[in-house]
Amino acid sequence: MFSTMINKAEENFLSLLLMSMTLLVFAEVVLRFGFNTGVSWSQEVTLYIMAWFVLFGASYGVKVGAHIGVDSFVKLFPEKTRRLMGIFSVLIAMTYSLILMVGAWQYLATLKSISLEMDDLEVQRWMSESIVFLGFVLLMFRFIQLLIKIIKGEAEGFSHLNEAKESLELAAQIKVDMIKENRINKTDKADRELN
Repeated sequence: MFSTMINKAEENFLSLLLMSMTLLVFAEVVLRFGFNTGVSWSQEVTLYIMAWFVLFGASYGVKVGAHIGVDSFVKLFPEKTRRLMGIFSVLIAMTYSLILMVGAWQYLATLKSISLEMDDLEVQRWMSESIVFLGFVLLMFRFIQLLIKIIKGEAEGFSHLNEAKESLELAAQIKVDMIKENRINKTDKADRELN
């Protein structure tokens, strides 16, 4: 139940970010081209919302397997070797995340110490840019979850979208739907001819 609540909260937060960014850009376009005016802070806020969306969304993408990857080489190996390769790749990703997490922490600490504000709003820049650190903390958390799954044997490595497989399944479903619709149309036509 707690896991479901967290999933919903993540999805709602990502939806809120995307909706906010879209509405802000739409309002700015209407104001600029419709009324020859605008909001001075909208571009900067839109850029920060996009950064939050991308960095928060990256960890969500790892969780749901939304990242595109090429695993045709890895699939040539036996399951045990694939799991070892998965562990190795997750450890590399964790190292990368750790390096960037430490760098982000130092960057935010510097921003806080010099009290730098955003260009158009009176908000401390370290607050608006804190997603740099939080994003890599979330990524590290997802990588740890994935590593545990690989060790337990619940996964072999990163799961990726299989767009080709999904496209074929979608095409097959469309074909089935068209066949059903064609049968219904033929039945309706036969009923009309009998009446």
